[in-house]
Amino acid sequence: MKPLAQLSPPAPRAVAGVPSGALSRKQKAAIIVRFLLNEGADVPISELPDEMQADLAQQMGHMRYVNRDTLSDVVMEFAQELEGIGLAFPNGMAGALSAMEGRISPITAARLRKEAGVRQVGDPWQRIKALSVEQLLPMVENECTEVAAVLLAKLDVAKAAELLGKLPGDRARRITYAVSLTDAVTPEAVDRIGLSLATQLDDQPIRAFDEAPVDRVGAILNFSPASTRDDVLIGLEEEDQEFANRVRKAIFTFANIPERIDPRDVPKIVRDVEQTMMVQALAVATEGDIADAAEFILSNMSGRLADQLREAVEDAGKVSRKDGEASMTEVVATIRRLQADGDIQFVEPEEEED
Repeated sequence: MKPLAQLSPPAPRAVAGVPSGALSRKQKAAIIVRFLLNEGADVPISELPDEMQADLAQQMGHMRYVNRDTLSDVVMEFAQELEGIGLAFPNGMAGALSAMEGRISPITAARLRKEAGVRQVGDPWQRIKALSVEQLLPMVENECTEVAAVLLAKLDVAKAAELLGKLPGDRARRITYAVSLTDAVTPEAVDRIGLSLATQLDDQPIRAFDEAPVDRVGAILNFSPASTRDDVLIGLEEEDQEFANRVRKAIFTFANIPERIDPRDVPKIVRDVEQTMMVQALAVATEGDIADAAEFILSNMSGRLADQLREAVEDAGKVSRKDGEASMTEVVATIRRLQADGDIQFVEPEEEED
């Protein structure tokens, strides 16, 4: 049986006067990391493999202090090694694929990732939290209540509330109650859940199009003449009523301005639309929903500017339907650009009650 002294952990060691050449690489690494942390540097230690993190922590725990000469020697040696590095490559296939993301085809990247059996590097929760509510909803619906509760707890409050609002009442109540029990969940369990959910993202097939079919069809119909748009929607309703309803919600046309635009944003829109285009659009918008949209625009700007536009419409005389629709399309395009740039936000349409 070994003496008790041999079973005890090694005592902390001082390496005060040891030349840097006599130190091990682990000791030098511990000195450099400690020095950088003392200087306030953000050292991404968490990106190291688990074993290397453990070795570093143990080595730092075994050391006590170094004198200035030893520290200077180690830092100089470290600096010389950095200067001698001409080019550094990412560690392993996972790092290589992450470095080349966006520069090789998604299909090739997915195939290589699958063949190598690697996942995307980085914090899985950062990837998950960056997903939209629509992308997160299937996860919450398909996972068990406990996993869904952890996912909800990791999200930003606003996104979690929006996601909860899209769930059936009974499911939302069970998940909300489960969130109250997450105090007992360990960090290791949360990390494993994040890795599992991120793996689901990696296993999804690569889509040829970035936008969903509903959004693509809606974008096409946004810039189509009204007659074409109406004919297509009628045909879609005959083929697939649900898809047609979703396309209608995705469409934003001149007639949708009153229900989707905040009145306070109207002056900003008018400033960005060329006056000739706005005049032609208002001149043609004389009946039905588009007339309501024209009145909405004129009613939510200064009285002086509204009077100027009305006078310009009268001076323009009769405007052809073709030119008027082209101008309305230009107004819609301007609104969409402002919305994409974050200058305005669409008002979400109210859900129709059954």
